[in-house]
Amino acid sequence: MSESPVPHEPPIYRRIADGLRARILSGELRDGDRLPGENALMAEYAIARATARQALAVLINEGLAVPKRGSGVYVRLFKPIRRHGSRRLSREQWGQGRAIWDADARGRPFDVDRVEVVLEQASDEVASVLDSLEVWVRRRRYSVDGRPVQLSTSFFPAHLVEGSAITLPHTGPGGAYARLGDLGVPPAHFTEEVRARMPAPRESAMLDLPGGTPVIVIARTAYTSGGLPVEVNEMVLDSAAYVLQYDFDA
Repeated sequence: MSESPVPHEPPIYRRIADGLRARILSGELRDGDRLPGENALMAEYAIARATARQALAVLINEGLAVPKRGSGVYVRLFKPIRRHGSRRLSREQWGQGRAIWDADARGRPFDVDRVEVVLEQASDEVASVLDSLEVWVRRRRYSVDGRPVQLSTSFFPAHLVEGSAITLPHTGPGGAYARLGDLGVPPAHFTEEVRARMPAPRESAMLDLPGGTPVIVIARTAYTSGGLPVEVNEMVLDSAAYVLQYDFDA
């Protein structure tokens, strides 16, 4: 008489994934290391290829690993960026000529690429907020430790920023907010709305996201002390790369 299976024992692909996950979280397998491939798992555990593929898919879907076509599956372990909402937007930051991203990266190397600055017709939504039919648009991608983590698109009223460094690829020390200060309309108040969704194909490609990874979308509007809206910014964040921190007084 054969023995009954152990109750509630997870399937073999789950147990393999659990073992690989433990090796990643312990530091035995580090960011960028190649995980055992399907053939190696098949030989080690005497399993079918579909089972080996399932085991690796678990880690990919958790955001702990990323497949590279024709190369294998690699550990994608990343120290999260702690995004402090009020600290990064403080006038003490950009008003002193420091980049907002200095507050996010905290000494980690960061890079800005895919910069595009264009004059466009505003969408109905942006036009209603900025009260401007034409907007200067700044699109860019941010990377930390060599990994793309955020796409950002800022809209500014064309009549307000025309001829300023905001319309150039490089805005200078302190970024666009410092340049708004030079124009006499420094931001004094911000509102942010946060939601999560699945990425569009272009977003997945630009952020190099594994399948199944959602993004965080932050929509921000900047206002002067008199309540004049001077920027609308939509940011798309790799959800696996961020911790969002907000501090409030009781």
